[in-house]
Amino acid sequence: MKKMIKGIIICVAVLMVLNMATASYAQDMGKKLYRGLANIVTGWVELPKNIYDTSVEDNPLSGITVGLAKGVGMTIVRTGAGVYETATFPFPIPEGYTPVLEPEFVFKGK
Repeated sequence: MKKMIKGIIICVAVLMVLNMATASYAQDMGKKLYRGLANIVTGWVELPKNIYDTSVEDNPLSGITVGLAKGVGMTIVRTGAGVYETATFPFPIPEGYTPVLEPEFVFKGK
């Protein structure tokens, strides 16, 4: 009887560990390639996004001036990060295929 209870406890513990592992959000080379290609294709969206965000946070004049400058800069950064991640997708650089840029995609929140 003790062996049966011990076996059930071990089975439950293994199932709990496996359940936690599948719930985690893992990074791999496929995700890195997808992220890189998405950032290359959508990098230009940073321009209108930053103009809009700055206009809402401050005022329309800031959106047209400061937001435009932020947008141009972030367009270059996001597209460059996409090129980098696409070129290096087979290699775990940075460690664990973590994103080079946060948020990983232009449409994700801050």
